[in-house]
Amino acid sequence: MSNSSLLKFQHTTVLLYEAVEALAVKSNGFYIDATFGRGGHASLVIAQLNTDGCLLLIDKDPQAIAYANKKYADDPRILVWQGSFKDFPLAIEQLEIRRKPDGLLLDLGVSSPQLDDASRGFSFQRDGALDMRMNPDADESAAEWLNVAEEKEIANVLWQFGEERFSRRIATAIIRERAISPIETTLRLASIVANAVPKSKQKKGKNPATKSFQAIRIFINKELEDLEQCLQQTIASLAKHGRLVVISFHSLEDRMVKRFLKDKSTQPKLPRGLPVMDNQMEELMGEEFSVTYKVIGKPVKASQQEIERNTRSRSAIMRTGEKIK
Repeated sequence: MSNSSLLKFQHTTVLLYEAVEALAVKSNGFYIDATFGRGGHASLVIAQLNTDGCLLLIDKDPQAIAYANKKYADDPRILVWQGSFKDFPLAIEQLEIRRKPDGLLLDLGVSSPQLDDASRGFSFQRDGALDMRMNPDADESAAEWLNVAEEKEIANVLWQFGEERFSRRIATAIIRERAISPIETTLRLASIVANAVPKSKQKKGKNPATKSFQAIRIFINKELEDLEQCLQQTIASLAKHGRLVVISFHSLEDRMVKRFLKDKSTQPKLPRGLPVMDNQMEELMGEEFSVTYKVIGKPVKASQQEIERNTRSRSAIMRTGEKIK
């Protein structure tokens, strides 16, 4: 891949300083940026590491991995691994890292380069092949799925992952249109969705295809499944006092992170009068019910100044937890 290809699409990092501050970076610590993208957060973490520090960069996207390998080829503190963020324990094992991470950062969703590159198929504003895969070499594309899936399945995906109230109407329109010819481009899908959503219900300033594209992308990339698995993996894999920092961009992700941190930082409620002491809870109910996290601070959102510089930050929300055992 040429230098121009790697640098063609720029990325504006969301909550850059807030996220790295939340990691509480130690100069000799081991950290994971599990959604590397183009490395905005990573660069700030690296600047705080000494020669004993280590940063593992993970991304599904081969373009992001190529960029990381090129940029950090001569830095012995940096390790690069291609795969899903949910598999960070596997990355640690395969790279033979002999310590637990002191921090894990997840910046969820699509990066600016992915959105801006029409050939990736993430954007309803630019025409391109309807792909939407974070890793274009894996699994089926959005077009491949959309042209064979049953109407009920399409409607369920649009509702479950996009909270699209007109999911059934849109699914019906997709089935009708693909019978005429396969749906293979982003703008054709966006047009089908726009025509299916009643004009009177379309919000001014918001593309009617927004929720549908979000839903299909999340489904194709198994984003919520990966997030759930990743969160659970941190319980055993993070070091004591290790930080988990997650930036979400829609309510489904944020709810999952919020629920996880609440569940893992709250003692389970037992029936009143049960003769059990707090220190006996784990033995009685099992380690999965023990308090393993404490929530650090309140949820953080982008400032008005950041939103003005980067409109994609307007829906971002960051939550932080610290492993306490």
